[in-house]
Amino acid sequence: MKEEFKVIEQVKLASDFTSLIGVENIIDTISSTLELQEEFYGNVLIAVTEAVNNAIDHGNKKDESKSVHLTVGTTDETLCFSIEDEGEGFDYNNLPDPTAPENILKENGRGIFLMQNLADEMEFENDGRKVNLYFNR
Repeated sequence: MKEEFKVIEQVKLASDFTSLIGVENIIDTISSTLELQEEFYGNVLIAVTEAVNNAIDHGNKKDESKSVHLTVGTTDETLCFSIEDEGEGFDYNNLPDPTAPENILKENGRGIFLMQNLADEMEFENDGRKVNLYFNR
C-alpha cells in the first residue's frame, strides 16, 4: 500500500472460507461509512473476496495455522485493500491467460484476471504473497 494512505481497518483472518463473511461485513461497513456508489461496491466486493479466497486457498493452502492479513487504507481519491497471506508466494508474472481457448473451459484460473478487471489498479508485493487492490473513489 502506498504511504499516503490512512489505514481505516486492519484485521487478521483465519485461513478458513468462513472468514469471507467477515470480509463482506467489513466492505459493507466501509461502503456505508464512505457512502460508496452501488456499482463501486460490487467491484470492491467481488475483487476483495476473490483476493482473500486466493490467499486462503492458494497462498496458505487452507492451513488453519496460517492467517490472512487485510488492511484497508484510503485517501480522498482512492480506496486500497491490501491482502497478504503467509504462504510461499507465486510467480505472478507468468500466469496462464484465462481467455485463451485452451483455458476457457477450466473451472479455475480466473481470479486474478477478475481482480485486475474490477480494480482500477492492482500490484503484487512480497513474491506474490501480498496484493494491493486500488479503487478510485
